[in-house]
Amino acid sequence: MISTPEYDLTAATWHKSSYSGGDGGNCVEVADGHRDLIPVRDSKVPDGPHLTFRGPAWTAFVASL
Repeated sequence: MISTPEYDLTAATWHKSSYSGGDGGNCVEVADGHRDLIPVRDSKVPDGPHLTFRGPAWTAFVASL
């Protein structure tokens, strides 16, 4: 994970997993289209903080699931 407080995500398009269902449960959202970075946030707190991962770290995380 990297700290990027200056990274502007106001125009980001966020996506939930297709496995999250429609019940508004505990989900993370990922913003795509950002070169070399994977922004992630809590779907229940869309205006809250986000985490930003480098591509290889995110790939390793998802593969471990």
